[in-house]
Amino acid sequence: MNAPARVTEPTPSAQQLRVQGDGVELAVYRWGTSSGPTLLLVHGYPDNHEIWLPLVRELAGEFQIIAYDVRGFGASEIPRKRLDYHLEKLANDLEAVIKAVSPEQPVHLVAHDWGSIQAWEAVTEPRIQPLLASYTSISGPCLDHVGHWMRDKLKQKSPRAWSQVAGQLLSSWYIGLFHTPLLPELTWRLGLDRAWPQLLRKVEGLRNVPVSSSQRADGVHGVKLYRANFIRSLFQPRQRHTQVPVQLIVPTRDRFVRPQLFEQLALWAPKLWRREVNAGHWQLLAEPQQLAIWLREFTQHLAGAEASRALQQAQVKAAARAYSGKLVIVTGAGSGIGRATLLEFAERGATVLAADINLAAAERSAELARALGSQAFSYQLDVGDSSAMAAFADWVEGEFGSPDIVVNNAGIGMAGSMLDTTNADWERLLRINLWSVIDGSRLFAQQMIKAGKRGHIVNTASAAAFVPSRNYPAYATSKAAVLMLSECLRAEMASHGIGVTAVCPGLVNTAIIQATRFNGLTAEAEAKQQAKTQRLYSRRNLSAETVAKKLVRGVQRNQAVVAVGAEAHLSIAQWRFAPWLSRLLARLNLAG
Repeated sequence: MNAPARVTEPTPSAQQLRVQGDGVELAVYRWGTSSGPTLLLVHGYPDNHEIWLPLVRELAGEFQIIAYDVRGFGASEIPRKRLDYHLEKLANDLEAVIKAVSPEQPVHLVAHDWGSIQAWEAVTEPRIQPLLASYTSISGPCLDHVGHWMRDKLKQKSPRAWSQVAGQLLSSWYIGLFHTPLLPELTWRLGLDRAWPQLLRKVEGLRNVPVSSSQRADGVHGVKLYRANFIRSLFQPRQRHTQVPVQLIVPTRDRFVRPQLFEQLALWAPKLWRREVNAGHWQLLAEPQQLAIWLREFTQHLAGAEASRALQQAQVKAAARAYSGKLVIVTGAGSGIGRATLLEFAERGATVLAADINLAAAERSAELARALGSQAFSYQLDVGDSSAMAAFADWVEGEFGSPDIVVNNAGIGMAGSMLDTTNADWERLLRINLWSVIDGSRLFAQQMIKAGKRGHIVNTASAAAFVPSRNYPAYATSKAAVLMLSECLRAEMASHGIGVTAVCPGLVNTAIIQATRFNGLTAEAEAKQQAKTQRLYSRRNLSAETVAKKLVRGVQRNQAVVAVGAEAHLSIAQWRFAPWLSRLLARLNLAG
């Protein structure tokens, strides 16, 4: 049965005002109800206030909505000089509009593209902050923040950091074009204004693009925004902080403003909520209904309503925490490496979800994560059951949306010769150690791709993947399969911007040995072997916390394989350079 077609509401009539800005007269438009909160909308380049009409249709029944044509655009006055487009004057214009239309109540500011850039100037200005109830920024960074971000990246002297800067510069190719004398203006006058709507439809995939009668003039005069501001802000960045609550909307398919530009934003805006969306630069046109939902939800929460689960996840709670606003799922999180990994991500600001077959242990891990200031949740999960994994993935998507990082960590140990390992033993081991990784990787990779997220998948293998032995053939086989699966998946996911890492720890001192089966032994002999092996692991004393730190660093660096422990590095080197020695040592019966 087909869903009923959505009825598009007609755009309500606007009341038109003229407001005196900083030396220019501005065209201002008002819709909606004066009894509701006030939204102030600021457009970008090469748009005018009409770009907001789809959103106005969604929200005019609940809000008083104000939009204005930025100086040089639409029906607003056109300054003569380039310096008249300086950010300071643009911020003064915004302040004048607020004082004219909402002198008694702070407004909820919403801005896109260059509107966001100029709005950041106002939001970080101490005298203007009391006029603002909140700020929702879409695809437009503060230029001073970008300047500091570039400096920090270049100081790191790492190929990855430099490639991030280079990638953003390539995405911002048009800025160089706009600094070229006469060429941008000539391009608009020769017909770009007529081609612009069709260009947005083709390149951005938009269906409904407003056609503006002032498009040519907007394009011609708007380039002065770039010429008046970029050089100073990027090369002489200022310290620009704000206490205004900020909702950051990051379209992950933005061709011009890459998500990495906002990774340090919590340093400047401590009251921060970050939402990522699978959309391009003009998300406000592509998804006005979704934007309306987020604005409604955000403003209602700031007015005292309880935050939804999605808004809770979006909140960035601590400045300079690298994974703030990210959702991290860890299976086998009730103890050992899983719990340590969960807490390591929680300490770095992530929202974490502990999944484990032991619900009490998972909830205890979540409690520890909450003590670190993280949003944390628990879930009882049998990773060896594919249907349970599918239900878990559906639940996560429904409750939180796509995760940012998934750590397929759950696993069991098993020792004993090949001949002593039954079909049932193999089935149990492979269902947990291998099939859970297959299910988790496939299900959550599909979600990441669907959401357009540049996420990361981590699969816990083992140094045993490189060490053949007559004593643990089933375990080594499962972990070698996880390693190869991860390498294949990494190659496939690269085109989607999703990283994949296999973690290969050595002899980690956890409780896994107490649950390890030693096939072919009596109960008494098995208990003795468990105690003997546990003593070996205890003397080695490689901690789960060490593995977790190496794992997180591997995610940050997008490493293919993270070996942890000297024995892991030695085993890998031996298998690569002296496999004959690995095969010889594999014959030793260490269980004897």
